[in-house]
Amino acid sequence: MNKKATTFLEYQALAMETAIYPTDGISGIAYTTMGLAGEAGEVSEKVKKIIRDSTDLEKAISDKRTEIAKELGDVLWYVAAICREFGLSLEEVAEINIEKLKSRQKRGKLKGSGDNR
Repeated sequence: MNKKATTFLEYQALAMETAIYPTDGISGIAYTTMGLAGEAGEVSEKVKKIIRDSTDLEKAISDKRTEIAKELGDVLWYVAAICREFGLSLEEVAEINIEKLKSRQKRGKLKGSGDNR
């Protein structure tokens, strides 16, 4: 029986058991970053085709839900791998992101652009 990940830390540890890619300096960073871009593109392509081909958007979303979940899983795998390359945990990244969003919300800066708003 496969162990199911229930936290970001558990997911990252289990996901990295399947990692096979070059990790010699910049190669690991480049490989994982390009992989993330590719997988995010696949999510985008699936959504684009739902919009293009569907007359019943609600049904199309329901029909493609599992396919999208699989692609998002690939995105998550690459995010976990990039985290590993930078010595970060997914949990740490999630916590930093929530703190950033809460700060923006508190200051009324959720809308707009720029990293440091």
